[in-house]
Amino acid sequence: MRTLDFVEKESLRRDLPPFKVGDTVAVHVKVREGDKERIQVFQGLVIRRRGAGVGETFTVRKISSGVGVERVFPTQSPLVTKVEIKARGYVRRSRLYYLRDLSGKKARLHSKVRDLSGLISEEEADELANASTLEEAAPVEEEAAETAAAEADDKGLKGKARKKAKAAEKVKRMAELKKQDEARAARKAAEAEAEAKAAAEAAAAESAGDAGDAPAE
Repeated sequence: MRTLDFVEKESLRRDLPPFKVGDTVAVHVKVREGDKERIQVFQGLVIRRRGAGVGETFTVRKISSGVGVERVFPTQSPLVTKVEIKARGYVRRSRLYYLRDLSGKKARLHSKVRDLSGLISEEEADELANASTLEEAAPVEEEAAETAAAEADDKGLKGKARKKAKAAEKVKRMAELKKQDEARAARKAAEAEAEAKAAAEAAAAESAGDAGDAPAE
């Protein structure tokens, strides 16, 4: 890898979702009209992604009043403020130029993914990870504060009363830890069930698409 590649890697955008060829996207672009600036949304199908790094571009095609309109966007351009994935299409090609000769239902692509909540940018993924870390750390800090307060209260007790207070505090702490473990296990089970359901839907859609469609040329 060249030295320039390392420099480019540090400057690449991390706020765009992982869209690919075949996806239906809504591209938010800055448009200047005189002294004013507004956001224009261009929604269509990604028919090509070309290049890499700062020179990467992607082509979006849409049908407007029965006429096909295509527009090429630089991926790293600051004028492209946002890209939203509206649908994920299933394709086997890197260029979908054959769609220019098709119309109506023939130009539609099969979609295998219905839940698009997982298609987020690297920046959003980092924010979610940080939020999850803070959420897990909060009970630990709260428990430490409660322990410190309990120890401060125990200093005023003597003999059996002090031992009894410590035993009660230990039982309470064990119950809270058990409750947290159960909640964590339930959350993992729900995530595993959701992933299995998504995989089953994708497999069913793939088998249906392979059985009912012939590759378009």
